Parts: sequence; structure tokens; C-alpha cells
Amino acid sequence: MTTAPVAEPLARFRDLLASEWIKMRSLRSTPWTIALTTLFVIGSAAAAALADYNNLAGSSPSTRQPPDFLPFDAYPTAGYWTLMLVTGSIGAITVVSEYSSGLIRTTTVAVPARGSVVLAKAVVVAALWTAVGTVIATGSFLVSQAILNGRHAGVPITHPGVLRALVASALLAPVCALIGLGLGVLIRHSSATVVTTVFTLLMLPTLFSQSKHWSADINHAMVISAWRRLVQNWGPSPESHVFTATVPGSWIVYALWPLVAVVLAVVVVRRRDV
Repeated sequence: MTTAPVAEPLARFRDLLASEWIKMRSLRSTPWTIALTTLFVIGSAAAAALADYNNLAGSSPSTRQPPDFLPFDAYPTAGYWTLMLVTGSIGAITVVSEYSSGLIRTTTVAVPARGSVVLAKAVVVAALWTAVGTVIATGSFLVSQAILNGRHAGVPITHPGVLRALVASALLAPVCALIGLGLGVLIRHSSATVVTTVFTLLMLPTLFSQSKHWSADINHAMVISAWRRLVQNWGPSPESHVFTATVPGSWIVYALWPLVAVVLAVVVVRRRDV
């Protein structure tokens, strides 16, 4: 007497999320990368705040204006460029490492719905780096303001412009990680993907100035330009001869880049062989 084979239950999306989380946390490099990146970015905020702390030494409290938020003390460019570099590269490696090791074949045999696999990776990457980005952005703000308070130049989190800068800086990590993930699915080669990610996030915007309208439009469509505009708490100067990005437009850039990257990744992975 023979019995009919029992069909394996289809993997649910939450099972895919659990699988991707296990892959992520099982990498020994992940906690070290997160810890070192967090220390470096918060340390760069401390260094920037200390520089202004020393600059304020010569002014007396009676002659000093009421404190205003110094956004690039809390969120210095050097630290957040490094954050973009790390998160974009890690997002890319999340996918590319499976292609290079051949694990992606095992994954797609177990779960033929390739698009669901990519979406699960995107959700895990976005959740992880949103949490890390929030810790880094909050830590950068608190450390910098604690230092500036020594000169009565610190501001509370309720100060105008602070919350927008904090949210933009926190979301910078998942935005860049998802862009890297999307490029990883499209390119599938480690070195080429990382180089393309770094070029797209950090180098490409420098090719377009803000002195001409068409060039400024391209520059403003880049993630790093959007982040810079969202962090700064001042508007365009009337005497300025450059075009300045708008705040709503910068939030749109933040939303479109990761959305397009993930959608393209899902479409491509469904249409081609592993």
C-alpha cells in the first residue's frame, strides 16, 4: 500500500522575514560594523561640536545671541557621508554575498517566489537600519548639544528644525541600504555593485552644480543633496546665485530612491535566471 506524498506547506512571508533575519544576524561582521559605524558617526558629531565649543570661548554670555540650532554640529557631513558609504555597501552585500556563495540557488529552490524573497530582504534591511539610524541620529544630537551646553549654545529637541534634521538623518541609513540592495540584485557582482553604490550615492552628485537650473535639478534629485537640505535650518539667500532644493521635494527624493530600487529589483529577479 502506497501513500500519497505530503505536500510541503508554502513558505509564508513571515517565514521569509525570519529566515532573512537569521541570515543577517548570523554574520559576525554585522554587529561589529554597526558598533564601529555608530561610534564613528557620533564621535564625528562630538568633534564638530567641540570645534564650535572652542570657537565660542571668546564670547561672553551677555553679548551672545539666543542659541540657534547648529545642524552640522549635530549631523556633520563627514560622519554622515561615512554612514551612507557603510549602509549602501552593506545593503548591496546582503544580496551579492548570496550570489557569490551560491546560496541564492538554494533559497530560490526552497522559495520559488523570488520577488517575495527580495521583498523580505528589503523589509529586514529597512527595519534594521532604521533602528540603527535612529540610535545614531539621536546619539549625535544628544552628544553635540551636551557639549555645546557648556557654552550655553545647545538647544532642546523641540527647537525649530531639530526634529526634521533628526528624522532625515535617521532615515538616511535605510534609504541608502535599500538603494544598495536594489543595485546588488541588478548587478550581482560584489566589487562592481559596491563601486556603483558608492559612485551613485557620493560621487555622482558632485558632477552637477547648482548654478544652472537643469544641473541643479539633477543635483537635487540625489539622496545626499536631499539630506543636506532637510538638515539645514535656513532657506535660500536672496543674494545667492544657486538654485536651492525645496523641503517637500527633498522628502520625495527620500521616498522615490528606495522605492524605485526595490521595485526594479523585484521585477528583474522575477524575469531572469539566478
